[in-house]
Amino acid sequence: MNVLIWIKNITVLLLSLFFLVLGINTLIGSYRINNPMDFLIYFFSASLMILVCIVGIIYFFCRLFPKKQGEINKDETT
Repeated sequence: MNVLIWIKNITVLLLSLFFLVLGINTLIGSYRINNPMDFLIYFFSASLMILVCIVGIIYFFCRLFPKKQGEINKDETT
């Protein structure tokens, strides 16, 4: 069961990194477009793709270093 969780987390990380590179390439390529409406579409879609990928990377690191339950109770009592 624990192995399946790690496979899922690593898959999320790899997909996030792949689409992050794709989003950065799309963002750079959007500056070569002459039509302003097409530029806006490509620019904002690439920005959204980058933001979603960053969330996937943050998800992986939050699962890699979980906060222990005892630490939460110590912070609440002080």
